[in-house]
Amino acid sequence: MSLWAAAHAIDDLYQGLVPASVPYFVLERHYTYLAASGLTLAATLGSALPQPAVGLAVDRWRLPRLAAIGVAVAGTGLGLSGVAGPYALVWLCILVSGLGVAMFHPAAGRSARESAGDSAAAMSIFAAGGSVGFFLAPVLATPALDAWGVGATALFIPPAWLIALVLLRRHATTGAAHHKAPARGSDRWGAFAALTGIEVVRSAAFFGINTFIELYWLKHLHASHALAGAALACFLVGGVAGTLLGGRVADRVGMVRTVQLGGALTIPMLVALRATPGSLAPLLFAVLTGLALNIPFAVLVKLGQDYLPGRPGTAAGVTLGLGVSAGGLMAPVFGLIAERQGPQGVLTALCFVPAAGLILGALLREPVRSSSP
Repeated sequence: MSLWAAAHAIDDLYQGLVPASVPYFVLERHYTYLAASGLTLAATLGSALPQPAVGLAVDRWRLPRLAAIGVAVAGTGLGLSGVAGPYALVWLCILVSGLGVAMFHPAAGRSARESAGDSAAAMSIFAAGGSVGFFLAPVLATPALDAWGVGATALFIPPAWLIALVLLRRHATTGAAHHKAPARGSDRWGAFAALTGIEVVRSAAFFGINTFIELYWLKHLHASHALAGAALACFLVGGVAGTLLGGRVADRVGMVRTVQLGGALTIPMLVALRATPGSLAPLLFAVLTGLALNIPFAVLVKLGQDYLPGRPGTAAGVTLGLGVSAGGLMAPVFGLIAERQGPQGVLTALCFVPAAGLILGALLREPVRSSSP
């Protein structure tokens, strides 16, 4: 689990670098809010749309090297985006990076589930790796981009190739010796569809905050770049804590109740984040919003694989991939809101988004456990 968690962290570092670099594209290259949100859309189109198909391919042919290739492509595409000149080329590089993410998640999610077994807490370690990657993105990117501008994205290419080589070496060493047959049981597509809807709602809120929280601190609260970066880091630290906490809560009270709890807590935390005055006090609610929003994250991944017991790659491709990334499709809408009402208008609108997840959460049921062959 530790290797897959580390690989997940590095892979999602490149997803996190997109919103972390957006303010620098705005300030250095004078992109409009709409153009900046288009970069988030490029990452989403690359990562979200192909993942169900990649998941089906992983379930059919396993494709054990795909995770390694995917993380290498994700890092290379993102790394080149900052040194690309025209907007169209920047957009294409980020699209390619998203395609790498789409290649990684289904294969890695299937292998992680094989290692985790039936433990939501163990699966939360893998899922938390992704949250750690999102957290590290602004922590590492802010000083580099402050010092060298958006061209500093090239500095982040080597970690992708390093972890890719580690994964390829692991595959060469272990081969197919530890592969397990998928669990038996009936696929519950209706419940899985509701779960996917919850993940999309959660993702829309996450992408909206992740993209505009720094600009909210800069433009509305008139804070420094350092404090704006701290706000994003606080949100993502809360996300890591929420992911780990959610797995442990689920092992005690059940997965469905944990998903519903996270949805119920997110709304008041978002309202408090938007309504709290000053530039320091809202940092607390940035942490708490990230925590509440991510309590269901690992649980949704495991629950999706339980709803589709014979298709763990497909389930991971949708919950870790399509569902997580599809929220980025809302980026142009948030960009239009920001053009008219500023980043504070985006945070206001986001206060209403999680309500849809609460409604969908009422449709979920605990899966019937079945034994592996």
